[in-house]
Amino acid sequence: MNVHHPHALRRRALGAYVILGLMMSVLVVGFFRIQVLQGEEARLKAETNRVRSLPVPAPRGTIYDRNGEIVADNVPGYQVTILPASVDSVRATLRRMQQYMHLSDERIERVIRTLRAYGREVVVEADADFAAISALEERRSDFPGVFVEMRPRRRYQLGDAGGHLTGYVGEITGEELGSETFPDTVYEAGMIVGKVGIERQYEAHLQGQQGVRHVEFDARGRIVGDFGGAPQIAAEPGQDLHLSLDLDLQRWVHRIFPDSMSGAVVALDPADGGVLALYSAPGYDPNLFTGGIDELTWASLNNDERKPLFDRAVVGLYAPASTWKLASAGIGLDLGVVTPDEVMPEPCTGAYFFGDRFFHCWDRAGHGYNTLAEAIGNSCDIYFYQLAERIGLTRLLERANDIGFSGQCGIDLPQESSGVFPESVDFWRERYGYRAREGEAFNLIIGQGPNSQTPLKMAQFYVALARDGSAPAPRIAREGELVGGWELNLAPDHIESLQEGLRRVTRPGGTAHVRTAVEHWDVIGKTGTGQNPLSVRGLAEDHAWFAGMAGPPGEPPEIVVVAIVEYGESGGQVAAPIVAKTADYYLRQRHGIPVDTIQTYWDHIRTGPIPPWYRRRFPEVFRVQDDQRPGAER
Repeated sequence: MNVHHPHALRRRALGAYVILGLMMSVLVVGFFRIQVLQGEEARLKAETNRVRSLPVPAPRGTIYDRNGEIVADNVPGYQVTILPASVDSVRATLRRMQQYMHLSDERIERVIRTLRAYGREVVVEADADFAAISALEERRSDFPGVFVEMRPRRRYQLGDAGGHLTGYVGEITGEELGSETFPDTVYEAGMIVGKVGIERQYEAHLQGQQGVRHVEFDARGRIVGDFGGAPQIAAEPGQDLHLSLDLDLQRWVHRIFPDSMSGAVVALDPADGGVLALYSAPGYDPNLFTGGIDELTWASLNNDERKPLFDRAVVGLYAPASTWKLASAGIGLDLGVVTPDEVMPEPCTGAYFFGDRFFHCWDRAGHGYNTLAEAIGNSCDIYFYQLAERIGLTRLLERANDIGFSGQCGIDLPQESSGVFPESVDFWRERYGYRAREGEAFNLIIGQGPNSQTPLKMAQFYVALARDGSAPAPRIAREGELVGGWELNLAPDHIESLQEGLRRVTRPGGTAHVRTAVEHWDVIGKTGTGQNPLSVRGLAEDHAWFAGMAGPPGEPPEIVVVAIVEYGESGGQVAAPIVAKTADYYLRQRHGIPVDTIQTYWDHIRTGPIPPWYRRRFPEVFRVQDDQRPGAER
């Protein structure tokens, strides 16, 4: 057949027209579907590749002390964020960033894991230094997908004087996200949250509402700038928080606490249980955690044998020793088994025989006959052994647990240890495999044996002694209602009898007088020498306690202070002056009296002559000296 025949050419041309028509129809349908039916979806995909939404962190609320001084606030900081991309691309970018900023291999892998898990931007460095930021900005084209912006950074004014109290913030972890405290309806990956302390307890109060920022990228993934086609949503700052804490007092406690020793100091306002100071030594600087703590510093804090991360004031448990004798006395008065002026049948001769063994007093010379106040002042063990007989083990356990010595104080912190105190006589069988005998009460009643309390719990108990026998739960934040605590059912004359016992400890002739006598205030309290596992084996000294209260002479106490110094040996010599100086500093400020660094009578003895105020306040000391001079009238 002739391929050039006119009919054949027409047939071939017609076939070509049909094929072209079909192709054009397919293209038209495709263009219509893409541009009309799916036009909006395609536009959104294009915009998504060109525009990204980034969270704008909200500044956390500022924390203030009772006087309006700033405890924690925010300062400008630089955050480096990397946006989602292929794993290889992100890893290569992070490797290049290592030349200009401290970025460990472990941190790089953690960023990669977070990207894989959440598929969104990840914070590489929450608090980058200015030199690193400058280097990255100068080489922006080398780091596609890296976003640098100024963000609020947390600052703590107390430093290591208040790390346990304030706590610190850090990036939310995968384990935290979605938990009861951090619901995923409110929180998301990359957010900065409170980890411990006040920051954690009041996280919902301090955490603000994140905003949204839209940024535009070029074809190489580099950030061009803000995208104006979508509205920006401003972040809402968190709420401020006001504390009962006295910032200057907390610093003062840090200053006077022995540098080389560990322990705790708790100061409470007896009016409402407000926390004036809550100190644990050694401490740590929460500013180290801002932006993420480096591995070496974290390892150093965790491996330090002094345990600086351990909160001794709220979590530490110690045998309360003789500071607990006031609880024993209060229980005895409450039960009516003893009266304030009554003496025990057996005088203290240094030892007491009960059952088949002798129980000794700390003073082997003995104290003779004692009233309740005298027994507290002398810390006479023999008196309290006989009191234990009258109360009985079962009633002692019941009443001590009613008061709350096996529970928590209820302070507004995320962590607090419960006291250790047997709830019933079954304790000895379950723990040690033998039946409890009445003699078990002898150790408990003098603050030893299975009796361990936090310094905070002992401070709460002494608040009850400073008041009417009731003690509210200690509170750090001033917001919110007071939480009910517990109370001793004591008559006013019983409270006075207990306070008289405390006065005997700090008046002339008392074991703590020289180191607690101050110019303007009455400081009263109780020493304690607490055994510990090392001291029992003769490998260390006992812990030194002093629990007391202070106020203007003749008026109700205005502050309660408890101090414990681990392995300090003597409560009267080591812990008592800490309490006296803490109370003196607070009361001087409260009453508008200039603060003096030479505070106690002991300080004056070491630095110069006897001060005139001591002669005025304690004239009986000098009357005794005059009476003892040769030739003085008898």
